[in-house]
Amino acid sequence: MSRSEQKSQTRQQLLQGAGRGFRKAGFGGIGVDGLAKEAGVTSGAFYVHFDSKAQAFRESVALGMAELRGGVLYFQEQHGHAWWPEFVRFYLSAKRTCDLSESCTLQTMPIEVSRSDEASRTTFEDALRDVAQAVVDGPDSPNAPQDMEAACAALSSLVGAVTLARAVFSREFADQIAAGTEHALLGPQATLPA
Repeated sequence: MSRSEQKSQTRQQLLQGAGRGFRKAGFGGIGVDGLAKEAGVTSGAFYVHFDSKAQAFRESVALGMAELRGGVLYFQEQHGHAWWPEFVRFYLSAKRTCDLSESCTLQTMPIEVSRSDEASRTTFEDALRDVAQAVVDGPDSPNAPQDMEAACAALSSLVGAVTLARAVFSREFADQIAAGTEHALLGPQATLPA
């Protein structure tokens, strides 16, 4: 592996680790040492790749949102006409129950972004528009959003449901939150798989 390939790989490792760290602990809950540890590198390596924690935050938010957009495109490609119900069910199950460090950037980072600098907020806004546009541009699918407003409302519903379901103690109540949101997004025939 060349030196530039190794540097690129380390940077990607740092971005992935920073994303996990920020999703788990928030911007204020983790420092550079913790971010470096999460990525399995030294703090010195962190500063080779990023000028500041804020830069790492901004880039990890962009990466997380790009991964969400990639997930939407994956569901569209893999499930065709059924992509939207499949995506909704996946989001309300897997993204609701996974470890917080592996959760969706759209669910865990907006509050952190709202407290951050203008550059981070702009990065997030652009990426959110890209995700919503990917939803709108997808193949015809039952109850799929048809315009940006509907896509933003649907994404907000998914994020809100996952956030509330993660916050409650009762598994039964969390399941009710997810089932109610699935019903609202997919119609009365929708049922959340067990």
